[in-house]
Amino acid sequence: MPGPAHVLVFRELPPEQLARIQAQHRVTMANPRRPEQRAAFEAALPTAHGLIGSSYQLTPELLDRAPHLRVVSSISVGVDNYPLAYLRGRGIALCHTPGVLTETTADLIFALLLATSRRLVELAQLVRSGQWTSNIGPSLYGHDVHGKTVGILGMGRIGQALARRAALGFGMPVLYHSRQPVPPETLGPLAPLARHVPRDELLARADFVVCTLALTEDTRASLDAAAFAAMKPGAIFINGSRGAIVDEVALLAALDSGHLRAAGLDVFAAEPLPLDSPLRTHPQVVPLPHAGSATHETRQAMAVLATDNLLSALAGRLPAGRVANA
Repeated sequence: MPGPAHVLVFRELPPEQLARIQAQHRVTMANPRRPEQRAAFEAALPTAHGLIGSSYQLTPELLDRAPHLRVVSSISVGVDNYPLAYLRGRGIALCHTPGVLTETTADLIFALLLATSRRLVELAQLVRSGQWTSNIGPSLYGHDVHGKTVGILGMGRIGQALARRAALGFGMPVLYHSRQPVPPETLGPLAPLARHVPRDELLARADFVVCTLALTEDTRASLDAAAFAAMKPGAIFINGSRGAIVDEVALLAALDSGHLRAAGLDVFAAEPLPLDSPLRTHPQVVPLPHAGSATHETRQAMAVLATDNLLSALAGRLPAGRVANA
C-alpha cells in the first residue's frame, strides 16, 4: 500500500470530501483562477502526487513542474482542459465523473429547448417590468415543442437522456448523428423512435438542433456558417456541451438574418461570458452560466466520485472514472 501523498486541490471541495482526502494524505488547497492563490498553486506542483479540481487548463508546460504526479481527478465529465496525449505519455491517470451528471444536464438542455421555443424569459420579463397590461398577442406567441423534430448531434449518455425526454415525454421524432449508430440494446425503448442519419439530413430536417458533442480537434468550430446555413429556416439551436464547438460570430449572423429563430446556450467559447459579448443581451438568445450540472445533488455526487477516483488511484487501484484514452 503506497504511503501518504501530497494532493493539490485546485477547486473547492465539499468539506466532507476534503476531509476524506486529508485523513489519508497531505493537502494543499490553492485555486489558480484566483490571482492571490496562483503562486501557492504553482509552488505546490513540484511535490504534488495528485491533483483534484476542474475548469482550469492544465498545460504540458504547467504539468512539467509536477514530476511526481500520478493522477489528475477532474470534477467534470468533459476533459478538454487536459492534455490527453501528454498524460498518457507520462503514465498519469486522468479521471472524470461521467454518469452522475447525465440526467441533470439533460434536464437543463431540455429546459433551454422549452424556454427558447415558448419565449419564457421574454414573457417573464414582460410581467416583471409591469408591461403585461392586456392579453398577449401574436407578436409574443411562442411555438409548440410537442411533436416537433429534434436533431441531436452526439448520442452519448446525455444525448440519449435528452432523446428519452423528447421522444417519450413530448412525442418528438428524434434524429441523431454520431460516428456510429447506437446499438438498439443500448437505446432500449428509444430504439424504434430515434433514427441515426447523416449530419446534413439532421441539420436540414430538425426543428431543434441540439449539440451534446464532446470537444475534440474534429468538433472544434465545426458548427460554423455552413452548418447554420444548412439548418432548417426557423430552427432553434441549443448548445449544452462546449462553447468552442460553435463559431459564435456565425451563430449571431444566423440569428440576426432571421434564418434561426433562437438559441439556448449554456456554454460559450470564453467563460464567464465577457460583458461586451453580443450573446449576453441578444433578444433571441437564452444564455446560462454553464449550469448543466449545477444542482446541489449532482455537484455533491460529482465531488464524491472525483474524490473516490483520486483516492483509488493514489492507493494503486484502478479508479472507476478513469478516462479510457488517457
